[in-house]
Amino acid sequence: MGKIQILTRGIIKDNPIFVLLLGLCPTLGTTSSAMNGLGMGVATMFILVLANIVISIFKDVIPNKVRIPAYIVIITTLVTVLELLIKAYMPGLNSALGVFIPLIAVNCIVFARVEAFASKNNVVNSALDGLGAGLGFTMALTLLGVVREMLGTGMFFGYKFIEGDGVLIFVLAPGAFIALGFLIAIFRKVAKATSI
Repeated sequence: MGKIQILTRGIIKDNPIFVLLLGLCPTLGTTSSAMNGLGMGVATMFILVLANIVISIFKDVIPNKVRIPAYIVIITTLVTVLELLIKAYMPGLNSALGVFIPLIAVNCIVFARVEAFASKNNVVNSALDGLGAGLGFTMALTLLGVVREMLGTGMFFGYKFIEGDGVLIFVLAPGAFIALGFLIAIFRKVAKATSI
């Protein structure tokens, strides 16, 4: 498999949200606005890339019997560093995302990519795989955040462009499910029509 295929697979063919339906808790919980979706996506992408790199480097050193606990320690350490950086330099994002930042440590997308790819491939390919899955996740969260913010508040990345209040349900949890369902259907229809 070529490097471009490794990178683009997580964006389109194996998109964590629209195709694999992984990581739905942070997807539904953090996308009340486009900026929150983008922030959560970038934070998760950061962890995906670094975790894949570190685990790919140490894959031959970690005994098979303790690989899962070792992965947990590595991922949790990376998430702790990320959480401290976000608290220090982006307090607004930290308060908006809250508990979802430390929960990146147990996000099934991160474990899926580490176990399925990074533990079996070289560092460069593992980094590309993490970047591709992270870009796909970020794209999905940002798009869902844009849709929910536009319909729920009449805003786009915090800028008001429609008069009125919007439809409140799209800012709430049921609106997340409704918007995500429509986006999954659209994504799959487009992917099928274009044979991606």
